[in-house]
Amino acid sequence: MGTKLHPGALAPSKAEVCYDTSDDNIAKATKELIQLLGPDNVISDLDERRARSITKWSPAAPTQIPNLVVFPGSTADVSAILRMCSSVPLPVVGFCGGTSMPGALAATRGGICIDFNRMDKIEEIHSEDLDVVVQPAVDWQDLNAHLERHDLFFPPDPSPGAKIGGMIAMNCSGTNAYRYGPMRQWVVSITVVLADGTVVRTRRRPHKSSAGYDLTNLIVGSEGTLGLVTEAVLRLAPLPKNVHVAIASFPNVHAATKTAVTLVHSGLPVDALELLDKHSMWAINKSGSSSKRWNENATLFLLFSGLQLAVKAYVELAREAAEQNGCEDFEVSGDKETINAWWGTRKQVGPSLMALKTHPTDLFLNADTAVPMSSLADMIEETHQIIEEAGLAGSTLGHVGDGNYHTVIICPESERDKGEKILTQIQKRAIELEGTITGEHGIGFKLRDRLRDEVGPEAVQMMERIKDALDPTHILNPDKVIQLTAGF
Repeated sequence: MGTKLHPGALAPSKAEVCYDTSDDNIAKATKELIQLLGPDNVISDLDERRARSITKWSPAAPTQIPNLVVFPGSTADVSAILRMCSSVPLPVVGFCGGTSMPGALAATRGGICIDFNRMDKIEEIHSEDLDVVVQPAVDWQDLNAHLERHDLFFPPDPSPGAKIGGMIAMNCSGTNAYRYGPMRQWVVSITVVLADGTVVRTRRRPHKSSAGYDLTNLIVGSEGTLGLVTEAVLRLAPLPKNVHVAIASFPNVHAATKTAVTLVHSGLPVDALELLDKHSMWAINKSGSSSKRWNENATLFLLFSGLQLAVKAYVELAREAAEQNGCEDFEVSGDKETINAWWGTRKQVGPSLMALKTHPTDLFLNADTAVPMSSLADMIEETHQIIEEAGLAGSTLGHVGDGNYHTVIICPESERDKGEKILTQIQKRAIELEGTITGEHGIGFKLRDRLRDEVGPEAVQMMERIKDALDPTHILNPDKVIQLTAGF
């Protein structure tokens, strides 16, 4: 069956794209893949296939699962798999940690899921050069545990369980992004396999280069639609010293957000600046994920590091700013165990909100808009008002230091349309305020229409031309970021 390109495409060299996922072709592919990888590394079990396409964070239709899951062990394996798939052609979706959100993992056309979890080695650490060479299935937390003995760390810190390949694909960030920036600022170079099996190394190991087009950052954030990353050179930073955490509780979200904006404008060196609203704090208490009983108010979580006297001064300046905005409680700790527990609470808010589902079919709907700092307080207030007026359960939280916040709605399947309309309304409002529909989660399958609203048809057409040039048969993560079929 043919798949016609979206009418906006500017590269008509391929008028139609056909995938062959017939039983006969899948049987043939299975045989070839077993010869290449061995029988233990090619699986067709239904539960295994579902687990790599339909997750609690990123649900998909029951039919949107791969026909096979394969486990390469090297760049050469990935190249051989893609050469075979492009010749058929068979759709291909990459998988590492499975924490992506906007439908990025859904195998919308079936095909092959390449699970990179055999490729999980930290290959080289160059301490003097402040970089490390890793394979795609390295977990960022495991990497930092390994780097600690070298007095180094890798700053991007998305959800627990995320792995380097997916982090590159989605240009993730996390709580450290306020000081250190998103993933793309920490990728020096990558080895990427293109749709036809071509292997490209985008750079060597310089932390600065003006040699040709920036191929590295073309791939970072492309959501596995332009190539599959099999190795990466990552920048590292010295491990922060004298770390302190501060927790500030406020009577309302406006006061907390105003404090965050004040701190950003002051230039105060803050490593991380996070907001959880009262609903998020209630969810944490209800879940029992923290040994501490928290005030169920809008709360800022702040991290500081540096010289001892400097950190002490930073904390006091933050306390003053918080108190000027009606802060009701301000706690500080420099104890490592307490820091891990308190900051761990912030990192566990997603699972805590997920636990509010009263039925397995309940939905976890979310958006991760970002707006200019001058609009942040009003935007968060508007979001709360929209959710309350709709009569749904929801919360706001996120990385307010860089204007990025998440909206979460928990609702039954019967109220899906209402919940999704609310998120669309919030995303459109972010665009009106010169913001973005996604600060870190990516476009995936669900936000393609909103992408056109945000960047305009000309920018989307440019993306389509890049896609057509690098993946003319559209086998790589089809239907993500840009549409292949109008209405699909």
